[in-house]
Amino acid sequence: MLKKIFLPVFLLAVLTDIFAIYTGNQLLQYIFKPLILVSLIAYFILLAVSLQPKGQDAKLASFLLDGLVLSLVGDTLLLFDADPKFFLFGLSAFLLAHIFYIISFYTILKREKLGLRFRLFIPVLVYYALLVFLLFPLLGDMRIPVLVYGMVISSMFVLALHMPLMLYKEAGKWMALGAALFVLSDSLLAFNKFYQAFNMAGIFIMLSYAAAQYGIVKGVSAYLKEKVKVQL
Repeated sequence: MLKKIFLPVFLLAVLTDIFAIYTGNQLLQYIFKPLILVSLIAYFILLAVSLQPKGQDAKLASFLLDGLVLSLVGDTLLLFDADPKFFLFGLSAFLLAHIFYIISFYTILKREKLGLRFRLFIPVLVYYALLVFLLFPLLGDMRIPVLVYGMVISSMFVLALHMPLMLYKEAGKWMALGAALFVLSDSLLAFNKFYQAFNMAGIFIMLSYAAAQYGIVKGVSAYLKEKVKVQL
C-alpha cells in the first residue's frame, strides 16, 4: 500500500519541476528535481523489501538501485551546470549510472539466455555516428567526455532493445522504452547545449528524462515481480 504513495509524489515532482523550469524558479528546481529520483528510489526500495529477491534477482535489484542513486547525484550536480566542472561531474555520475543500467540489462540478457541480435546494433550505430558528425566540431574540451558518454549510453540502449525478446515481454517493452527515452533526453540536452538552443528545451529534456527513469524502473520492477512469482 505504501508503494502506491510514490507514483503521485513522482508525478507531482515532475509537474512542479516543469513549472519551475517554465517560470525560471530555481528554488523550486532545487527542491523538486531531486525529488523525482528520490520518489522512484523509495518506490523501488519498498518493492524490493516486499519481494525479498534472492540470488540473481537480488543482484539485479542492487544494480538498478545503484544506477538510480547515481542518477540522483547527476541530477543534483547538473543543477549547477553553468559551471563547467559541475557539468562534467554530473556527466560522470550519469555515465556511471548507465554502466549499472548496462549491468542490469546484461544480467537479464544472460539469465533469459538471449543471444545478441546484431540487427539491433544498426540503428544504435547510426544514432551514434550522427551524434558524432553533428556535435564533434562544436565540443571543444568536452569532446572526449561527450563521445565516451555517447558510447556508454549507446551500449545501454542496444542491450535494452533486446529486452522485449524475452518471455516477459511487457517488462521488456518498458525497459526498452525507458532506454529510448533516455537517449532522446540526452540527445536533446546535447543538441541544446552544444549545437543550437531551442525554445522549451528544458521542459522537453525533463519530460523525456523523467519518463525514461520511470520506464526503466517500471520494467525492472515488473520483471522482478514475475521472477519471484515463478519461484513461488
